[in-house]
Amino acid sequence: MATTPTPPAADLGTSIPFDPSAADPARQRELLESIDRLRTERNAVILAHNYQYPEIQDVADFVGDSLGLSQYAATTDAEVIAFCGVHFMAETAKILNPTKTVLLPDLAAGCSLADTITGEQLREWKAQFPGAVVVSYVNTTAEVKAESDYCCTSGNAQAIIEAIPEDKTILFCPDMFLGTYLESITGRKMQVWLGECHVHAGIRPADVTQRLEAAPTSELLVHPECGCASGCMYRVSTGELPAERVHVLGTESMLRRVAESPAQEFIVATESGIIHRMREAAPEKVFRTVSERAICRYMKEITLEKLERSLRLNEHVIEVDADVAARAELSIRRMIEIV
Repeated sequence: MATTPTPPAADLGTSIPFDPSAADPARQRELLESIDRLRTERNAVILAHNYQYPEIQDVADFVGDSLGLSQYAATTDAEVIAFCGVHFMAETAKILNPTKTVLLPDLAAGCSLADTITGEQLREWKAQFPGAVVVSYVNTTAEVKAESDYCCTSGNAQAIIEAIPEDKTILFCPDMFLGTYLESITGRKMQVWLGECHVHAGIRPADVTQRLEAAPTSELLVHPECGCASGCMYRVSTGELPAERVHVLGTESMLRRVAESPAQEFIVATESGIIHRMREAAPEKVFRTVSERAICRYMKEITLEKLERSLRLNEHVIEVDADVAARAELSIRRMIEIV
């Protein structure tokens, strides 16, 4: 059986992890045929996040970031939503579609960032700042969203912060790197929760420097969740890095950038799964992850095997407490409406 060649040293960072379910071509065909049949029989739609395995993205009806997936889930006519993402995303889909069946192929698909704050912790934090406006990143549980005034994604967080009256105290949770970045670009001083994503926090300034030095004509695309985002912008302000070479963007904005930019090579500082869509958007260009460690083990819990089993056996059905869902929906609807 053919094996995937190991990239030469000069091409480090260009490979993407593949779904182990797809290692056997005959088994992959069998799974894809079954998934297509079940999708039709169950009137199901398959949604996949940008960080999923390429094989999962290819079988999905829609691929996007958290905002795009929420927008799609809010309008689908399908009776079943098979969510190839992580738990908080499936929760959001259920809140927006309370009468539909929402499936998560593996309950182990959690989120290290969402785990950094609970509803109880947020309630205690709010009590310290009466009258404050709570803005929660989408990477939070339904319980946290229920305690929030606004939910946001990396793509619309700035617009939401800027829409809040300047005399209001803002509590931003749970990502400290995104919060710090938002403070720097909006000029708003906020109370920021000290949470982090294990993938983005693991992308270090040294990784950025090494990749940029190895590819001097490349553009750097940095997700604002990354611990290196503020540092990169500081290096731009001092002239150490040229401004036209560094772009701090959400994932969907990254995809637009690679299609529009004259650059032929990109260093990507976010989870490696996004490179699959980048190659589809600009197949003639070269994309490298800033670090081989930029792999979310939770996103990679979802495989073709598990997706097929989920559709066939109705595993695992996501439910959200009715009271929590009702309170969380307002902050989610605001996220969808503000772009």
